[in-house]
Formats: sequence, structure tokens, C-alpha cells
Amino acid sequence: MTVTDKDCVVGIEYEVKEAGTDTVVDTNKGSKPLEFIMGTGQIIPGLEKGLTGMKQGESGDILVPASEAYGEYNEEAVQTLPREQFEGIELKEGMTLYGQGQNGETIQVTVKSFNDNEVVVDFNHPLAGKDLMFTVTVDSVREATEQEKQTGEIESDEHCHSGSCGCGH
Repeated sequence: MTVTDKDCVVGIEYEVKEAGTDTVVDTNKGSKPLEFIMGTGQIIPGLEKGLTGMKQGESGDILVPASEAYGEYNEEAVQTLPREQFEGIELKEGMTLYGQGQNGETIQVTVKSFNDNEVVVDFNHPLAGKDLMFTVTVDSVREATEQEKQTGEIESDEHCHSGSCGCGH
């Protein structure tokens, strides 16, 4: 089966590097394939576009420009906040902190610098502004079930047999 642009469940093995470097940013080689439903925004747009048309068992390299990955780097996303907001946290430059956004979503910030009075944090994704090179193998491709299309969640045999999906097994 071929990867289409929507309503199919795809499983991939991947390795991601910053384009032009040997720096591996992320990989799932040697572990369970990453499964997602095409067309639902579960993976970055450039990777989804690059996978379209690939077949099960096919491997390839997909170059994803920053604009189709985690976006361009936004200087305005760097903010200086009062040190009191970080009370009880042992700050280190480069550390990642997680908080809650205005709509209850989880947000990630990187500590750029700090002193006794203020902390400079970066709200950009750590890979913002970077082109990414994905080396992928399409492990599996199948049509999404009606329930998967409606919920956007992948049904798996392991998940279902644990009884945690509410299917009574």
C-alpha cells in the first residue's frame, strides 16, 4: 500500500539530523515504529509531505525546510521575566522548562541566561529555524478505521488487549 495524504495509518522508523550536520536530533531506530494518521497534523507538515507516495518497505531521505518543520526562529519569542517566577528552580543556562500557556496547553521554554533579578527565556521550539534531514523507512501503511478517522487516535492490539481502550477485552 502507498502512503496517501490522509486517512491512512503509517508506521515509520526514522533518524533526524540537523541538515548539513551529523548531529542526530532524534531517532527511533531499534525501537517501536512511530505511528500516526496522515492528514491530522500529528507530525510536522514537511515530513508528511515527503512521505506521501512512499510504499511500505521503502526507505529514503526527506529534507524538511524549517518553514515546514518547527517554523522560522522568532526573535520576539525571547522574553525577559522576573526571577520570582522561577522561585524554587535551580536554573541552568540551556535547561528546558515546561509550563502552562493561556489556554491550558503545555509550553516549553529554554533558559538563555539569568541573574539575581531576571531570567531570559526562549519560547521558540529548540529546532525552530533549522532545516531537518529525515532518514526514514516506511514500516507499515494501512487504511485508518472509522474510529481512528473520527478520534485521530490509533487503535493498537496491545493497547486494546490491556482493556484500557474501553473495548472490553
